[in-house]
Amino acid sequence: VGPALGAPRNSGLGLAQPGTTKVPGSIPALHSSPAQPPAETANGTSEQHVRIRVIKKKKVIMKKRKKLTRPTPLVTARPLVTPTPAGTLNPAEKQETGCPPLGLESLRVSDSRLEASSSQSFGLGPHRGRLNIQSGLEDGDLYDGAWCAEEQDTDPWFQVDAGHPTRFSGVITQGRNSVWRYDWVTSYKVQFSNDSRTWWGSRNHSSGTDAVFPANSDPETPVLNLLPEPQVARFIRLLPQTWLQGGAPCLRAEILACPVSDPNDLFLEAPASGSSDPLDFQHHNYKAMRKLMKQVQEQCPNITRIYSIGKSYQGLKLYVMEMSDQPGEHELGEPEVRYVAGMHGNEALGRELLLLLMQFLCHEFLRGNPRVTRLLSEMRIHLLPSMNPDGYEIAYHRGSELVGWAEGRWNNQSIDLNHNFADLNTPLWEAQDDGKVPHIVPNHHLPLPTYYTLPNATVAPETRAVIKWMKRIPFVLSANLHGGELVVSYPFDMTRTPWAARELTPTPDDAVFRWLSTVYAGSNLAMQDTSRRPCHSQDFSVHGNIINGADWHTVPGSMNDFSYLHTNCFEVTVELSCDKFPHENELPQEWENNKDALLTYLEQVRMGIAGVVRDKDTELGIADAVIAVDGINHDVTTAWGGDYWRLLTPGDYMVTASAEGYHSVTRNCRVTFEEGPFPCNFVLTKTPKQRLRELLAAGAKVPPDLRRRLERLRGQKD
Repeated sequence: VGPALGAPRNSGLGLAQPGTTKVPGSIPALHSSPAQPPAETANGTSEQHVRIRVIKKKKVIMKKRKKLTRPTPLVTARPLVTPTPAGTLNPAEKQETGCPPLGLESLRVSDSRLEASSSQSFGLGPHRGRLNIQSGLEDGDLYDGAWCAEEQDTDPWFQVDAGHPTRFSGVITQGRNSVWRYDWVTSYKVQFSNDSRTWWGSRNHSSGTDAVFPANSDPETPVLNLLPEPQVARFIRLLPQTWLQGGAPCLRAEILACPVSDPNDLFLEAPASGSSDPLDFQHHNYKAMRKLMKQVQEQCPNITRIYSIGKSYQGLKLYVMEMSDQPGEHELGEPEVRYVAGMHGNEALGRELLLLLMQFLCHEFLRGNPRVTRLLSEMRIHLLPSMNPDGYEIAYHRGSELVGWAEGRWNNQSIDLNHNFADLNTPLWEAQDDGKVPHIVPNHHLPLPTYYTLPNATVAPETRAVIKWMKRIPFVLSANLHGGELVVSYPFDMTRTPWAARELTPTPDDAVFRWLSTVYAGSNLAMQDTSRRPCHSQDFSVHGNIINGADWHTVPGSMNDFSYLHTNCFEVTVELSCDKFPHENELPQEWENNKDALLTYLEQVRMGIAGVVRDKDTELGIADAVIAVDGINHDVTTAWGGDYWRLLTPGDYMVTASAEGYHSVTRNCRVTFEEGPFPCNFVLTKTPKQRLRELLAAGAKVPPDLRRRLERLRGQKD
């Protein structure tokens, strides 16, 4: 599935070899379905359960046949892709599944199309039998981590209705996601039906018997089984045969299926989904990403520039696409904005959305699209599609459906980059508790802690590269693109109460962050779909699909918090999709879900006030002047040309500009609902002390009146 499939060493991920039969004793921790002769169930289901004594006879036969003396393990089998030492795929060993996922993980298959023979509880119902679904914290709640049949269910089954005739080609399974229990199915059969009453099974080519497919050996590793022969039907059933001893038949699944035409037109066709934009809708590995970015630059050389901010642990460059009418230079009064994706390598959708965005901006600029033209003329856009390229390559080679929930998340040093930035929250809050903010300790641009700058500090090269990037460019607005949920979270990400797992922890700019988050969530088609179900264990739609990060779960050392406390930049996290690594056939719809949101969010940099702080005498801009807003305990500073941008929601504000050696100036600035930003410029006058310093530094003689005045002041001091 996807651009590449593979099995990790000793992972248990593999392709089922039809005809494999379990040998007693090979996996002792198993339950077998009760022995009984073949029977036709009340709903027409044909089922057969093998007696233990029959299996023993087969074991004897297998000993007599030399080629069968080593039976295939129940879960581990021939890998689909074998990575070479260089990390590339060996084409000779790559096998394609042929069909994309039906959509259990991505929620394209609705809950009403999932059924089961029984369920232990509502939270373990068939609607929870989706690949990679995550459980809540408590067992027995409404959001458990799999479908689980009742313990007394002797013939459990899990059924999916494709909605119309479909060519089924394979099945992917996982066990139950739970912090407290271990449950997974170790083997199952597959049946098909056109009416949900008459069923036929998937059979081995060699023996003609029902195929028994090896399933899982742990709860999380996805296991793929291709059918011996694809089957066209509307319904598919998975019938667990064995499962972990002491556990229950529990599974999460994805079905591989290709659409087929209906010659009788008996079924309504699903509404066409996708995009009319002429873009490259596929997953791009590192080499393909570089090639695509180069193609965009060659197509739009006047508005693009590619640069690298550093290298990953494995030496892959962190490429950025800059897009502006004057690429390569900061224009006075023009804000800098950025999108960052791929911080977690297995969350691939953000990477592809940024590659699509750069293509779209290029194409629409050439077409004269006024909205895009204005974006590129009023701001400088920086797109970092892959902050963790090492992790992405791992996930890419596993494949979109087989990467699981966590593999590829961390960088090559096993560091979670979203916990790797300096914790500036703690020193700020401690200083606030001691009454030192902002007179002794600033409420902005907090310095890096000493421990963080030591040579042996556990700081990933990717993190260091991004921090240097943040310091080099005066970013105003940013979004960090993630995956696995549908919600926008905003700072603070870390709880103020030590060790609290979650706690509402707003910033002084809570109104601005809520505005920014609501703008993206309100423009995202998937988040605004009132008929969709929650991804995992929380329904964020009841709060408008936005949440304070710390009130969701605490994240010390997040990039959002660091960006807010160390720079001028306001940044939120966008969780783009329930599926972290959607299949490439879903990319067109995901692009349509997010296209307008990506553009509208960038346009929010116009919200608030902006201006230039100048020296009255020289009329030159003053760098590092502090812009303070009454009632908001967080300041921003001017860039090297004296220009600044302060994001604010509509209202009247008293704003003060101050700089070392200058008299402060305060003025009223009004932010309206009209497109801005509202111009709010300042002219500062040097203090006499500063004038004297400059005169002495220039080697000039002190005027007599000033010299006498200084002598009097010294005398008073003595």
